[in-house]
Amino acid sequence: MDSHALGIRVLADGCWGFAGTTILDKTSIDKTIKRAISNARIGSKFRKEPAFFKKLKPVQDSYLFKPIEDPFLMDDKYKIDFHEKIAQKLIGNDKIVYSFVYSEFYRQYKIFANTEGTLVDSLVYDSMPKMYVLASNGRESMSRNWPGDMNGQRGGFEIIRNAKLEENTDRIIEEAIKLLDAPRIEEERADLIIGNGHLALQLHESVGHATEADRIFGKEISYAGKTFIKPAMLGNFKYGSDIVNIYSDSINQGGMGFHLVDDEGTPGGTVDIVKNGILVDQQTSQENAALLGVKPSSNMMASYADDIPLIRMTNFCLAPGKGSLDDLIKSTENGYYIDFTKTWSIDDNRNNFQFTTEIGWKIENGELKHIVKEPTYFGITPEFWAACDGICGEEEWDFQGTFHCGKGEPGQAMHLSHGVAPARFKNIVCNVKA
Repeated sequence: MDSHALGIRVLADGCWGFAGTTILDKTSIDKTIKRAISNARIGSKFRKEPAFFKKLKPVQDSYLFKPIEDPFLMDDKYKIDFHEKIAQKLIGNDKIVYSFVYSEFYRQYKIFANTEGTLVDSLVYDSMPKMYVLASNGRESMSRNWPGDMNGQRGGFEIIRNAKLEENTDRIIEEAIKLLDAPRIEEERADLIIGNGHLALQLHESVGHATEADRIFGKEISYAGKTFIKPAMLGNFKYGSDIVNIYSDSINQGGMGFHLVDDEGTPGGTVDIVKNGILVDQQTSQENAALLGVKPSSNMMASYADDIPLIRMTNFCLAPGKGSLDDLIKSTENGYYIDFTKTWSIDDNRNNFQFTTEIGWKIENGELKHIVKEPTYFGITPEFWAACDGICGEEEWDFQGTFHCGKGEPGQAMHLSHGVAPARFKNIVCNVKA
C-alpha cells in the first residue's frame, strides 16, 4: 500500500509546533503550516523556558539504497508461491496444530529540508520474514519461530532468501514437538548465554528505551515511558560490567537505523551510551541534549512524515568482545544457552524485568546437552548487565531488527536495528520461589 505525507515543524514564540497531512495540494499544505504555527503559539503559553535550538551546519546529500532483489518489482505470484511452498511444509505433522509464514516489505522515499539550509533525500528498503509453528499434545502447547522476533533487515527479497526459511521448517517442527516433553530450568540461579535474537530484545528494553532522554524529563510517562535514570547519573553510574560497551550508531548503513540526518537536521553519528560499564550519555534531541549538557545524538525520528518526531533508537548496539559462540559455551561449566523470544515484561522504569524464550539448551562441562522448555529469567537492569562476563567477537556480531518499536501517543512504530553478539550473564535468577 502506497501512502504520501507531509510534516511541518516550526519554532514560534519559544515553542515547537507540529502538524502533518496526507493531502498534498497547496490548500492543504497552507493549512498545515498555519496549524503548526498555531500549535506552537498555544504551546508556548505552557512553557516556563523557551525551547532550545542550536544552529546546525547545513547538510546537502542523497542516499538511495538499491536492494539486490526489489520485492516491489517482483512478480506477486512468485512471492506467493515461494511462501506457499514453505506453508505446506509446516503442516506435515499431526502434532502441529497451528502455523504461519509471512514476509513484510517496506520502501520509503523521504525528503528532509529546513530553513538552516539542509536538504537531504533518501530511499530505503527493509524486509522482515517470519515462520511459526505451535505443537500440542492435548495437555500443553509449545511454539517455535524462525528466524526470531528481531529479524527485520535493511534490504529486499534477498533478506527472505538469506533467512533460509524452507531449510529450517523441519528444525522448528522437531524442536516444537520435543519441547512438549522437555524439562524446565530447575535451578533458582544459573549462568545464561543469550543468543543474538533474544539478546537484541533484552538490549532494546532494558537499555535502549531506558536511555531515551525524553523519559528522564517525563515526556513519555503515560505510555510505560519512565526511566530509572536521573541526569546526575551521567558519567558515574555503573550500568554494567567493565566489558559492556553500548552505543547509538546512525551511520552504519547495514542497519535499519541509518540516516544522513535525523528529523531535526542533526547529522548522523555514533554516540557512546555505556562505556566500560559506565553510563556516559543518552539518546537525545537538541533540546534534551542542551538540558543534559551533551551533544545531540541524532535520534529525533518520526515513523512517517505526518508523525511528530520523537527520540527513537537508530542502530543501538552492544559492542563485540572476543571469541566465538563455541568458545563461550566451552568456557561455561554449567548453565544454559537460550534464544528465540516467547514472552516478556518490564516495569515502566525500565528496571525490573522478566523474559522467557521458547527454547534453551543445558550446558554441562562446556557442551550443549538436552533442550529445556520456556527458560525464564528475572532481573534488575544494572544488576543484570553487571553480571555480563563474556561477549562474543565480531565473527558472531550481527544486526537484529524490528519494524514494530512502539512509542508515542498517537502511537508510532519505528524500524530500527540492534547490533549484538551472544553474551554470558552469571548467576541470573531463573526461578522465583514463593
